[in-house]
Amino acid sequence: MPEGDAVHRTAARLRSALDGRALTRSDFRVPRHATADLTGREVLTTLSRGKHLLTRVEGGLTVHTHLRMDGSWRIAGPSARVPPGDQVRLILANRDCTALGRKLGMVDLVRTEDEARLVGHLGPDLLGPDWDPDEAVRRLREEPGRTIGEALLDQRNLAGIGTIYRAETLFLRGIWPWRRVGEIEELGGLVSLAQRLLAANLEHAGTVTTGDRRPGNATWVYGRAGRPCRRCGTRISRGEMGAQPQERLILWCAGCQPR
Repeated sequence: MPEGDAVHRTAARLRSALDGRALTRSDFRVPRHATADLTGREVLTTLSRGKHLLTRVEGGLTVHTHLRMDGSWRIAGPSARVPPGDQVRLILANRDCTALGRKLGMVDLVRTEDEARLVGHLGPDLLGPDWDPDEAVRRLREEPGRTIGEALLDQRNLAGIGTIYRAETLFLRGIWPWRRVGEIEELGGLVSLAQRLLAANLEHAGTVTTGDRRPGNATWVYGRAGRPCRRCGTRISRGEMGAQPQERLILWCAGCQPR
């Protein structure tokens, strides 16, 4: 699933393609909004909120989308055509550009004043103007018996972190993923590190946490299951966290992140 930095970059591309221009085409290919037509309305802006995208248009409406596991937004020319069978679920176009939303996990059209119904539950956005490490820590501490690995992925605590940054952040702090939140004293340092890692990757595609952009050298543990730890040589472990069907991949180094 794309993480907060990737969604933030997607919002920037949508702003560049759509902001300040009237829509010449809107095509909602989801049953709930199949008859909706935003043609003629000016796009005001697109914002990212954690892993959510909010495209605000003239007239007090907001198009809400979520990429989930496989979704993406592609920007094409004004006359772009969608091939038969392509899994495009939303098209927003103006005289210069066409934004194609493929395999989107969520597509909603709501009043802008009602955006909180969709994103109001989210914790502080790691890359947003509302980022507040103290608030993130307060939310995490509300469930002291929860594993830190599960708590970090709960978007109600802090919005934008996913499996890649969870694994990398916990490795760099030397924390075993199954450690209980209540046992960790330096939660402030943990969430601040996660924020810095996401912010460091805002300007480029891909995730680099080691400082080395060369292929195969970008991460400490993610994508390196069974390979030796870059620090201690212990083989990187791979597992699943969470209850089914919400289990998510977790990687860690048993040497650097002891039980």
